[in-house]
Amino acid sequence: MSSLLRQLLAASVLALGIQATAIAQTAWDDLSNEQRQVLARFADTWSELPADRQERLARGAERWAAMNPEQRNAAAERFKQWRSLTDERRALIRERYEIYQSLSPAERDRIRQNYQRFRELNRDRRQQIRDRWRQMTPEQRQRVRDAVRDRRQRARPRD
Repeated sequence: MSSLLRQLLAASVLALGIQATAIAQTAWDDLSNEQRQVLARFADTWSELPADRQERLARGAERWAAMNPEQRNAAAERFKQWRSLTDERRALIRERYEIYQSLSPAERDRIRQNYQRFRELNRDRRQQIRDRWRQMTPEQRQRVRDAVRDRRQRARPRD
């Protein structure tokens, strides 16, 4: 076997070992009592779950254990709403969240502020805005986006 081939093989084995270590599974007994209580329905299948799923569940159980009853009720309701969505809708939300996460902190802050202003409108006004948006053609929607972007750029202080 050539030296180069041996080096490539050794590097591959090393990389696989590092990757396996980075995503090692968590043993059920390594979870805290609170986490095991929250995740009790997974007890029999825990060792069969992928490591990344175990990690997400363990973090979620930790957050759940730290919540007060009011926060738990709100979280349970949000989870119920999430589960009622179609797979396609959840995928779209995940995609949009990834886009949001890739924005600058200033842009994310601007979006949060705009969302808060929208939420402060009364229900009828919010529905009117949604209805009007849904009735627009894609071209009309793009013109609105462009006008908002232009207005925002004009409002920025110039250096």
